[in-house]
Amino acid sequence: MRNTLCSNTLWGGGYTVRGAYRILTTQDEPFRDETTDLVWHQQVPLKVSILAWRLLRDRLPTKRNLLRRGIIQPSANLCAVRCGNIESSLHLFIHCDIFGALWQHIRNWLGITGVDPYNIHDHFIQLTNTIGTSRKRR
Repeated sequence: MRNTLCSNTLWGGGYTVRGAYRILTTQDEPFRDETTDLVWHQQVPLKVSILAWRLLRDRLPTKRNLLRRGIIQPSANLCAVRCGNIESSLHLFIHCDIFGALWQHIRNWLGITGVDPYNIHDHFIQLTNTIGTSRKRR
């Protein structure tokens, strides 16, 4: 698609709104992974859906993302609990000894067992698939 966009609208005869619209409207259904329906479920509060969507796409204002945008200095990108690691979504939600360990407590509270996945996407799928009953899901 990228080659089509560049050759037809940007470089071929110049950019046109009509050309861009034609490319966007003739595509197949936009890419959706298995998390889309889980994140935007009607029983999930909107603020939780937005948080999950941003988390799965690494769009939370972690220190790593703030550094990438030039908002903070490189010396200020370490985890808030001073564990010595760079503060990223993956670190905070999965690998941090303090924050990441909370998932085991949440699983115990919900009465489910599982192995800690290595990435956020797999963790999200595992947690939503193992919850089970609708009462626990809510």
